[in-house]
Amino acid sequence: MKSQTIQQFFKQFPTDESCLAHLFDVRFGQGHVCPKCERSAKWYPLKSERAYSCQWCGHHLHPTVGTLFEKSRTSLQLWFYAIYLFTKTRSGVSAKELQRQLGVTYKCAWRMGHEIRKHMAQVDGDAPLDGEVEIDETFIGGYRKGGQGGKGKTVLFGILDRDGKVMTKVVPDRTVKTLYPIISENVKFGSIIHTDEHRAYSSLGTSGYEHHAVNHSKKEWARGTCHTNTIEGYWSRLKNSINGTHIHVSGKHLAKYAGEFEYRFNSRNHPEKMLPELLSVFPQ
Repeated sequence: MKSQTIQQFFKQFPTDESCLAHLFDVRFGQGHVCPKCERSAKWYPLKSERAYSCQWCGHHLHPTVGTLFEKSRTSLQLWFYAIYLFTKTRSGVSAKELQRQLGVTYKCAWRMGHEIRKHMAQVDGDAPLDGEVEIDETFIGGYRKGGQGGKGKTVLFGILDRDGKVMTKVVPDRTVKTLYPIISENVKFGSIIHTDEHRAYSSLGTSGYEHHAVNHSKKEWARGTCHTNTIEGYWSRLKNSINGTHIHVSGKHLAKYAGEFEYRFNSRNHPEKMLPELLSVFPQ
């Protein structure tokens, strides 16, 4: 299946009404049991608000409630098109680009971008990883001055399954107290874990995992199948995306950008499914 073209997109969603009808169909559908009169009903769209009315008692259903569109007065078609733009790029969409494409204010475009990123992360979720995984952390933002770390930098921790999925999390530091609970929660016991020589990982081999480590300080980048090259390649693509599209991302909002890139990476083998999924799945 090929990704949807812009012509196909506007043919499917030519108006706000068609977008609202789509939301109603994927969230409720005709025949949905009315929560008020408890009868299977035919539902009619209202012209005065983003809602559908029950044929029996007139109770209203609001398809946008509980979604990223709920508190927005912006056209649903513009929202759908913004999501479409996010699925058509490898490096993300800046607020300025959304502003140019949608004809909205920068403030509106900035908010829409962040809501879409949060939605992508929610749809992606964090399923437990197993098999052979690579674990690493990286520093993003700020500047580096001598040694490790760097003033103003944010620590991003990542776990990558060599079968293809990745999960990331912004963390306050690189200590075992911070990192180990994330590992035990997201990596199934018995899995093979590959890391560098960082001391926070030294106890993994006695904690229910098969642990292998390479020593980067001694310029050891791989030893047989033991390496962290895959996740380091992921960090490189993430940083290039941020530098090329957004120039700078603050630590306060880094988790949203990381979640967006994570979802796009995890969907890379089926990019054509991204738009239908983002317009149909709305986790609570």
